[in-house]
Amino acid sequence: MGSGTAFLKVVAQNFDVLAGPIVALVYPLYASIRAIETKSPIDDQQWLTYWVLYSLITLFELTFAKLIEWLPFWSYAKLIVTCWLVIPYFSGAAYVYEHFVRPMFVNPQTVNIWYVPRKKDIFSKPDDILAAAEKYIEENGREAFEKLMRKAGGSKLKTRRSESYTMYDEDESHEAHNSYNFFDEPVHQHYG
Repeated sequence: MGSGTAFLKVVAQNFDVLAGPIVALVYPLYASIRAIETKSPIDDQQWLTYWVLYSLITLFELTFAKLIEWLPFWSYAKLIVTCWLVIPYFSGAAYVYEHFVRPMFVNPQTVNIWYVPRKKDIFSKPDDILAAAEKYIEENGREAFEKLMRKAGGSKLKTRRSESYTMYDEDESHEAHNSYNFFDEPVHQHYG
């Protein structure tokens, strides 16, 4: 009778190790295969949801393995939570998915705690394009800029000048040296 008692003692002490894979993997695998073979989408959702949550638990365990090994009750807590997720009577997987996981992906409300300022792309705003053009004109001259724009856009491009920038359009009705103010209204120049 001593060997039977010792066996039960070992089983009781390692219940989480023995029951964990059966509850977390064997039964869900069997139920998932059965769900695939049925026409009902409800059981498909239950088991897809379970596998998503199981993956999240596994990622949590892998990430915090050093911390978890100091918690003697972790394996029992994981077994209880897994039972709650797996047993269809409780619908734990559906509850956790609907109340916690789905809102994060459907309506993401992010808080960026890792703020790293991004470099501004010189072409992110129209003002930046104008600033880049003005810088090019300052460095290379207006004629070099006009030549570059004609080369890039073909011979159709005509220029419209302002005091602060030069605009190009494909409208051939404007002469090459008409000036425009900030509001794109022509400024009539009289040469005397």
